[in-house]
Amino acid sequence: MMPQRVRLQHEAAARHPTSIIGCQVRREPPNSTERYTRWINQLAPDQLLTQVFTSHGPTVVMPTWFCSRAWFSHVGPFDEGGRGVPEDLLFFYDHLRRGGGVVRVDQSLLLYRFRPGAATQSVLESTIWTHRVCFLEERALRHWATFTIWNAGRQGRRLYRSLSEGARRKVVAFCDVDEKKIQKGFYCYEESQERPKPRVPILHFRAARPPFVICVKLAPLQGPHLGHVLVEDVISTGPEIRHLRTGTSSAVLGMALRCWLLARARGATLEKSPNYGESRSTLRPPSRDQGWS
Repeated sequence: MMPQRVRLQHEAAARHPTSIIGCQVRREPPNSTERYTRWINQLAPDQLLTQVFTSHGPTVVMPTWFCSRAWFSHVGPFDEGGRGVPEDLLFFYDHLRRGGGVVRVDQSLLLYRFRPGAATQSVLESTIWTHRVCFLEERALRHWATFTIWNAGRQGRRLYRSLSEGARRKVVAFCDVDEKKIQKGFYCYEESQERPKPRVPILHFRAARPPFVICVKLAPLQGPHLGHVLVEDVISTGPEIRHLRTGTSSAVLGMALRCWLLARARGATLEKSPNYGESRSTLRPPSRDQGWS
């Protein structure tokens, strides 16, 4: 821990009494979890809330957390279920449910060591996935009458299968840029007990309608083709779009994927609790200058 950490985070907590205060970190060894470290250190202030659904988990890393005892008591204790329980993620979600904010001191105030065999590695990816899908439904999908899943591939289909029955019924289509997937015409949910089995259309992305849950790998999002598609064909549809972000992953800190939830519906917001005088927080799409990183 850097000597100025407590002072700087305490000052930030005094200004933001209902927020978790984090900071930037330096990794030891330096090259461990490079992509994850870059993500937690470089998120813009607004992204600390808009990227709470990603496979990376909390947008400020748990060892950096700082908040008042009063706020900690308001949120509730950590889940002490032991190894295999993602107690930081669960506390973070409860914090957001109670209207808490997320603030990062933009200085490297902690040496964050990577240790093989650390307790965090005992948490199964399937456990993380289940909590994330439930939180996604609770905070976003329940506001929408219908939505489209952008990705007709493995991860998009996994998301569809993982949804509750009520949320699955809201999925009007998959959409994609891959002509081979589009030519299939539909996805059949073979595991369903319904007869006939549900068939969800697969559309070209230009034929799909928002809101979207866009679920694609990080690298393609940064490429020129899909990045251009997202900015020119999605964000330009109007200032009334609301967005959240989420992702899927084959490992807790493995290949990160991001999803963007882009909604015309005014109800698709992160809601703040009336406790502590907080007001509703409306998420707006990033500007063209801000980019997608």
